[in-house]
Amino acid sequence: MRGTVDNSIAEAPDRILASEGIAAGLSSTDAAGAGRCFHCGEPCRGHEFTRADKVFCCRGCQAVHDILSASGLDQFYRLASAPGVRVRNESGSNTWAYLDDPAVQKRLLDFTDGKLSLVTLKVPGIHCIACVWLLENLFRLHPGIGTSQVNFPRREVAVSFAPAKIAFSEVAALLTSIGYEPQFTLAELDKLRPGSTNRRLWLQVGVAGFAFGNIMLLSIPVYLGLDSFSAPLFKALFGYASLALAVPVLCYCASDYWHAARLAVRQRMLTLDVPIALGLAALYVQSAVEIVSGRGAGYLDSLAGLVFFLLCGRIFQQKTFARIAFDRDYRCFFPLSVLRKRADEERSVALSELRSGDRIVLRNGELIPADSELIHGSALIDYSFVTGESEPVARAKGDRLYAGGKQLGEMIEVEMVKDVSQGYLASLWDHAAFGKQSRRDLETVTNRYSRRFTGAVMAIALSAGVFWCLSGQAARGLKAFTSVLIVACPCALALAAPFALGTTQRWLARRGIFLKNTLVLERLANVDTIVFDKTGTLTSGGASRVNLHPFDSGLSDADKSRFAALARHSTHPHSARIQEVLAGNDQFQFSGFNEVPGGGVEANLDGRSFRLGSANWLRRRGLAVPEIPGANGSASYAAIDSKVRAGFVLHTALRPRTEHLLGELSPKYDLALLSGDNEKEREKFRRLFGSDARLRFNQSPFEKLAFVEKLQGDGRTVMMVGDGLNDAGALKQSDVGVAVVEQVGTFSPASDIILPARDVPRLARLLELARRSVRVVRVSFGISAVYNLAGITIAAGGMLSPVVCAVLMPLSSISVVLFACGSSSRAVKKTGLNPLPD
Repeated sequence: MRGTVDNSIAEAPDRILASEGIAAGLSSTDAAGAGRCFHCGEPCRGHEFTRADKVFCCRGCQAVHDILSASGLDQFYRLASAPGVRVRNESGSNTWAYLDDPAVQKRLLDFTDGKLSLVTLKVPGIHCIACVWLLENLFRLHPGIGTSQVNFPRREVAVSFAPAKIAFSEVAALLTSIGYEPQFTLAELDKLRPGSTNRRLWLQVGVAGFAFGNIMLLSIPVYLGLDSFSAPLFKALFGYASLALAVPVLCYCASDYWHAARLAVRQRMLTLDVPIALGLAALYVQSAVEIVSGRGAGYLDSLAGLVFFLLCGRIFQQKTFARIAFDRDYRCFFPLSVLRKRADEERSVALSELRSGDRIVLRNGELIPADSELIHGSALIDYSFVTGESEPVARAKGDRLYAGGKQLGEMIEVEMVKDVSQGYLASLWDHAAFGKQSRRDLETVTNRYSRRFTGAVMAIALSAGVFWCLSGQAARGLKAFTSVLIVACPCALALAAPFALGTTQRWLARRGIFLKNTLVLERLANVDTIVFDKTGTLTSGGASRVNLHPFDSGLSDADKSRFAALARHSTHPHSARIQEVLAGNDQFQFSGFNEVPGGGVEANLDGRSFRLGSANWLRRRGLAVPEIPGANGSASYAAIDSKVRAGFVLHTALRPRTEHLLGELSPKYDLALLSGDNEKEREKFRRLFGSDARLRFNQSPFEKLAFVEKLQGDGRTVMMVGDGLNDAGALKQSDVGVAVVEQVGTFSPASDIILPARDVPRLARLLELARRSVRVVRVSFGISAVYNLAGITIAAGGMLSPVVCAVLMPLSSISVVLFACGSSSRAVKKTGLNPLPD
C-alpha cells in the first residue's frame, strides 16, 4: 500500500492561485516585518520562536513547520501566505488511546481487514486549498498512511492506513500535531452521518428570519412616511430595538461569512465572501450612526434580509449536495436488481426489501450491498471501491465480506449480517478511486462571475468615494463609499447556480436520471465530442435472436447444461441470452473461474476447461476458431479444452429511435463508436453515424481508454456513453461519463451520470437541458446585475435611502430564486424530460 498524488492535481493550487494574482509564497522578511506567524498568520508577541528568518507565534506552529520541511512539504507555504492552522491543543497518541479499542473501532472504521483500514474523519480546521493539499499528502508524513481524500464542503478527510504500521490513535495524534484535530462524537455514530443539513445552520436561519420580520415591522412607519406622527420616544425606541435585534444576526448568523472573508483577506484571495462581509459591516455602521444621531432609521432590515436569504440559499445548496447528489440518488438507483435466495427460488428484489439474515446470490462483477458472511462458493473480492487498492483478496466459507466489495469470480452465496446501508454505498461513488480532479471544477460559472463582481464593486466604491472627496464633499464621499458596499447585493449571485442547477438535478432524479453533482451539468454543457459504446448502449442489452452453430461433434445435452451454468456466473448481456437459449438450470461446482472484460469467461470442471467468449479472446489462448457461415451479428464461441465446439450468433436490435438520436447529435457534435464486437456491422453503423464519424471495432477496454485520452489531448471535451460493463476506464477518463443501466445488478461507479436504458434515445434532450440550465444561471446573473446597477448608480451619487435598500435587496434575491427555479423547471418540460409517474 502506498499513497499517490497526481502531479497535475498537486500542482493545480499553484496555477489557480497564480491566476488570481496571489503571491507564490510569503517571504521571510514579510513574515517577520509584519510581526505575524509564518505558519498561521496570527500576531507574534515577540521573536521567541524563530527559524532562520521566519517568525512563529508559538512552539506548536514552529514544530509543524519543521515537520513539513523535513518531510519535503515546503510547497504548502507556496500555496498561500500563512496557510496553516494554529496548533492550540498539543496531544500525543495517549490522548487518543481509546481509538485503539476494538469496540470503538468497530463503530468508527468504515472498513478493515486487518491489513488495511479506512476511516472518515470530521476535521473542522480545513479552510482553504492549502489545507486540502496538505491533508492529501499525509502519506509523506508517515509510511503507514496510504491515501487521504478531502471532502471540502463537509470538512471531512477519508484516510486509509495500515494498522500494523500506524495505530488509529497515532493517525489522530498526527493530524492533531499539524493543527487538524479530528472531532469524534460517539453518541452520534449510530446516526447516518451525511445527508442531513447542519442543525446550527437551521438555527441561524431561524434567528435571522425572526430578526428580519421584527425589524421590518419596526420600520413600517418609515416606509409609509408616518414617522413624523410618532413620538420621538417611540422613534428612538424602535431604532435601538432594531439595533439590538441586528446584533445576533451580525455576530452569530453571519459568523461563517466573517470567518471566510477574514481567511480570504489573510490569503490575499478575492472571493464572494469579501463584499458580503464589507456590505454587512457598512450596513450596521451606517445604520448605527443614523439611529444614534437621530438622522434616520438605518438599513437594518436590509441587513437581516440579506443574511436570511443567503442562509436559505446555503441550506438549499447543502441539501442539493449532501442528499440529492448522493443518498437520494442511490435509494432510487440500487433497487435495479439483487438476487435473493429463499429455499430453491431466486428472485430479483429491490435493496430496500433486503433485511439482515437474507441470503443473496452475487455473480462476477456485482457489488456486495451490505456486510455479509460467505455461505457458498469461493470469493475473490475487489475492495478498490472502498480502499482504492486494486489487488483482490480471497475469502473462504464463513468469512466476513464488507459492503462495497465486488466479487471477481464464480457466483457466490452470502448471508447478510447487517441491513443495507445505502448512505455508505452512495459514498463509494464519491471515493477518490473514481473522482475526477479538474481545474474546470474550480472554475465554475459562479466562481468566474463572483471574481468579476467583487472586483467591480470594490472599484466602483473606491472611485465614488475618491470622486466626491476630490470634489470637496468628503462626507458625501464617505457615504457614497459605504452606500455602494451596502446596496451591492451578492446574495442573488450566490443563490443563482445552486437553485437553478439544483432544481434541474432534482427534476432529473425524479425521472431516474442521476447526476453525481451539479458541476456535471456545467461540464455537460461544454461537451463537443460524444463517444458511444455499441452493445448494451445503442443496441438493446440482450439479443433479439440467438442462433446456435455446432462444430464437429457439437455440444451434448450435458455440455449445454454446463455452459448454461458457466454463463450464469456472468452478468454480461450476451451471457444472459446464451443461458436462456441453452435453458440449463443444473448446479455445477466450477473452479478457477475467471472473466476477462471484453473477452469471455472460463472455468474448470471435472478436469476439463470450459471457455465461452469472443473469437479474438479464444485465439489469444491458442485455439483455432472456425468461421460461422453467413454470420452477420455478434458471435460468441464455446470451447472445451483446446477445441471450439459451437458458436452463438447474437442478432442485436437497435434501441428505439436510435437513428433519430444520432441524426439530432451529428450536426452539433463529433461522434465516435467504440465496440468490442467484430466489424460485420460496420456498414450499418456507418450509415447511422455518417461519413465523418470514427468507428472502431474489436476494441479492448484499454483501447477505449486510450481513444478517449487521445481526444482529450486534442483539446476535445468528451462524453463517453457506455453500459458500464467493459467501459469503466473510458467512463472514468472522459469529461462526462454516462453509465447506461438495464435490469442488471452490476454497476460502475466510474461515471458522472446514471442513465436508464429507456432514456438513451433522449440523450440529445439531456444535453440541451444542460445548456439551458447553464443559460438560466447566466441570465440570473444578468438580472442580479440589473438590480445592482440600479442600486449602485443611486449609491455612488450619495443618494441612497433605506426604502431603496428595503425594496431592491430582498426583491433581487427573491426574483432571482423564483426565476432560477421556474426557468429550470420550464426547461425540463420543454426538453421532454418530465418526471415519470409514480
